[in-house]
Amino acid sequence: MTLQLSTRRRQEVINALRRGTVPQNGLDVLAVGLDRFTPAVDAELAAVAAGGGGFKAVRGEYGSGKTFFARWLAERAKRQGMAVAEVQISETETPLHRLETVYRRICESLQTSEFPASALRAVLDAWLFLLDQEAGDAAEAVLERRLAQVSRTTPAFAAALRGYRAALHRDDPATAEGLVAWLGGQPQVAAAVRRAAGVRGELDHFGAFGFLQGLLTVLRDSGHPGLLVVLDEVETLQRTRSDVRDKALNALRQLIDEVDSGRFPGLYLLITGTPAFFDGPQGVQRLAPLAQRLATDFTADARFDNPRAVQLRLPGFTPETLRELGVRVRDIFAADAAEPDRIARLVDDTYVADLAAALTGRLGGKVGVAPRLFLKKLIGDVLDRVDQFPDFDPRSDYALTLSTAEMTEVERNAASADDVSLDLP
Repeated sequence: MTLQLSTRRRQEVINALRRGTVPQNGLDVLAVGLDRFTPAVDAELAAVAAGGGGFKAVRGEYGSGKTFFARWLAERAKRQGMAVAEVQISETETPLHRLETVYRRICESLQTSEFPASALRAVLDAWLFLLDQEAGDAAEAVLERRLAQVSRTTPAFAAALRGYRAALHRDDPATAEGLVAWLGGQPQVAAAVRRAAGVRGELDHFGAFGFLQGLLTVLRDSGHPGLLVVLDEVETLQRTRSDVRDKALNALRQLIDEVDSGRFPGLYLLITGTPAFFDGPQGVQRLAPLAQRLATDFTADARFDNPRAVQLRLPGFTPETLRELGVRVRDIFAADAAEPDRIARLVDDTYVADLAAALTGRLGGKVGVAPRLFLKKLIGDVLDRVDQFPDFDPRSDYALTLSTAEMTEVERNAASADDVSLDLP
């Protein structure tokens, strides 16, 4: 399994888990329990890449792997040539009812298999390069044909693209940079830059839909057949004022309807949230039309959940799957260790299972809350030490300790003490 990852990818995965965060890449080797979703989501991504639109809601408790699922799906989307963007919904930084802000965050986090986050300018430059290469002297005419549909719905977006191309041709980097910022929804772009392209004002809530259409057009013409947009932590809406919450829920309903209507060919929209957000009185159920669109029957055994349904239920971890995850992480670590055999001997499958069980027990037996801390401890406290200190034996030289400082609120609530020491047999 480790052979699927390059040395750099393995190090990125291990470093992220050591920090207690979800890796950005290499997630297939960590995707324990997600095989059942693969055929359905791959088919949906292929349909979107072929010009369709898609929407999926993912539900799970804290610690069940919603962010992991989203990034796992993003990796699969990039393999199909799609661009991806991950947006963390927040009442102060990215309120869902202000779609102009959501669009700006999409552009800020935009990435492809070739370009990391903030890839908007790279995508625009690739689009213009392909245009000039394919059209040659007829580039102006081809540009207008490609922008015709964008011009009908969002003339300002098309005008800014023309202005950006013109600024590059006359070697005016300041204007070009400003127009990229304006196309990305950034506020407070200099008036002189906007005048140079014949555009006015700043992006608003309603204009965001048109800009998203324009972005999809540019992506498609630059070789990226679609865009996966992840709206993560949507459940934070439950903590906002009731008027703000209602506007946000209606904006989400409107966005889903626009995807269904075919307005955004090539867009796959994914939202994540807790069961309380989807089923509780302070979430989706406050807006009946939205609740109807997301309604999914979860009364049957989870084994028979439909992966093609509009809403997916993440199963969460069991002791067995948590142990399997730990074993995979150990093997990834061992691939670059000084003595891989020593890693395998001192941190064998039994020890990994014991560590997982001990940490889960300290968290009130809540396996779903354990993965982040478990992997952080496994790497930082055990594997790193075995790799660096020849006389370190985790069974005799390590006692698992949890402190409130290293835990999230959910993890602290699950723990029964602030500081505990657990001796492993």
